[in-house]
Amino acid sequence: MREITEGIVHWTAEHPNIGQRVSSYLVVPSATLIDPLLPDEGVDGIRGFVRPDRIVLTNRHHVRDVQALVDAFGCSVHVHEKGTAPFQDLGVSPRPFAFGDEVAPGITALEVGSITPEETALRIDVGDGALAFADGFLNDGGRIGFMPDGLLGEDPELVKKGLRLAAARLLDERFATLLFAHGDPIVGDGREALQAVSVPA
Repeated sequence: MREITEGIVHWTAEHPNIGQRVSSYLVVPSATLIDPLLPDEGVDGIRGFVRPDRIVLTNRHHVRDVQALVDAFGCSVHVHEKGTAPFQDLGVSPRPFAFGDEVAPGITALEVGSITPEETALRIDVGDGALAFADGFLNDGGRIGFMPDGLLGEDPELVKKGLRLAAARLLDERFATLLFAHGDPIVGDGREALQAVSVPA
């Protein structure tokens, strides 16, 4: 676990369902976990930075270690209103949010929408600003890429077009860093990376 930019801690852990290491984040000023798996250091590693108050998910597929973290810290759990279905089988009652809501102090939910209706980008207003992504974008060797076509539904090219349009919209936001659920963050050069993948409407 390490602080990658002012107020944002990043770590990776192996996802039990896909057998790959994926990224999780802690926004220290608002005590907010984003798409968290337990770090190798366990709950004590998180507690070493701040005791988290809430967990925010960027889409419904990122339930990950929510239950264990709720048990450890008593966090509230926040997911887009169209993505609450996976929680029906858990002992957790999520708090639904809509696009445009401030889901935590200094964290605002923005619409990506392509891939799944609840696909969310989180604008994080700490330091020079950051955007956190779910499955729409990933870090492909320092540039933005997409999930394999087999994971993008019946019309992958249409999904990619929607993501490129979303990237163009998000360029209006204030940010310097990009946080990915899949892949390491792009710190400081995020605007240039998002510009490279965007297309105007």
